[in-house]
Amino acid sequence: MTTTIATTDTADTRVTRCFWANPANPRYLAYHDDEWGRPCHDELRLFEMLNLEGAQAGLSWETVLNKRDNYRAAFDQWDAEKIARYDDAKVAELLANPGIIRNRLKVAATITNAQAYLRLRDEVGGLAPFLWRYVDGKPIVNHWAGKGDTPAKTPLSDRISKDLAKRGFKFVGSTIIYAYMQATGMVNDHALTCFRHPDCKADHK
Repeated sequence: MTTTIATTDTADTRVTRCFWANPANPRYLAYHDDEWGRPCHDELRLFEMLNLEGAQAGLSWETVLNKRDNYRAAFDQWDAEKIARYDDAKVAELLANPGIIRNRLKVAATITNAQAYLRLRDEVGGLAPFLWRYVDGKPIVNHWAGKGDTPAKTPLSDRISKDLAKRGFKFVGSTIIYAYMQATGMVNDHALTCFRHPDCKADHK
């Protein structure tokens, strides 16, 4: 399959990246190079990414990523205990904030997710132990040739989506959850031609 690859100059070395990594956006390149596909067990980032992936629904990831710092400021650095207590006045403040996606359902979902997260943390310890048991603690390493090969969802993302929904989480459809699995390194979906594929594979050991 012919694949469009994003290639840019980094540290005087030409590197080949996944096709979606916009070479004109340094923030996007840093996200691709340093975060996407790397196994994550950090509770704060797992909670942040779950909500950001939900905020992306109907939009591009780049749009959300460009607002990431604004989200951190608006949502108390993703402190779930604070978010779970947001009242109507705080919701009104968030809906007036041009730095985030001002969608009432998505803002409400973030508060609901914080409440669901706290229950999950009390029950099983948090998102990391909950999520990583689905893959026996070892990320899935895929070998995609490039654009068009990567699925939008899988039976596993279907299962995780249903389990999260049963626990009260919102904006956790299977497509959103598969993107979340990619972002947090539960699966390594870097293209075989991408310089990060072997790096992330090594991170999995």
